[in-house]
Amino acid sequence: MKMSEELPGYCGAAQGHPFHGPYHDQEYGFPISEDDALFERLILEINQAGLSWLTILKKRDGLRRAYDGFRVETVAEYGETERTRLLSDPGIIRNRLKVDAAIANAARILTIREEFGSLAGWLDHHHPLPKEAWVRLFKKTFRFTGGEITGEFLISTGYLPGAHVPECPAYQAIARRRPPWMRAEHG
Repeated sequence: MKMSEELPGYCGAAQGHPFHGPYHDQEYGFPISEDDALFERLILEINQAGLSWLTILKKRDGLRRAYDGFRVETVAEYGETERTRLLSDPGIIRNRLKVDAAIANAARILTIREEFGSLAGWLDHHHPLPKEAWVRLFKKTFRFTGGEITGEFLISTGYLPGAHVPECPAYQAIARRRPPWMRAEHG
């Protein structure tokens, strides 16, 4: 998808970029309902804290490999052996707080499934909320999820608006899928 150089923000900057372009055009803001895909996005956002998004996109394959394809059930079972392996893996962000958050959050998603059926079910149950309420809920529920991480996770998965400007072709593609924020806004 070729975008206009006239578009502001990420919509304009991502145009033609080998990492940002595909993410912008095919993923950012598109609704996600599968737990493993939502977990992946949460892990990516957590790992981005203090780093550039480009760094995360470049390390994404390494993160996917290191975290067993972001399979929630598998990561939730990680113990000290896997934690040590992750902290010594140069293909990922080797930050103990981020690694511990990934493991704890996977276990938390399994708990959420017991009541809501899936992480998407939990998100849908609480939607729509204003960003501030989402941030409080995420801080209470998950590890390493402050305002920026929570906001970007929700924008990137279609629960909050703001991923694209209305003139962007990706915005139109997303609108056809009726993400949660759009359903809440337009009924």
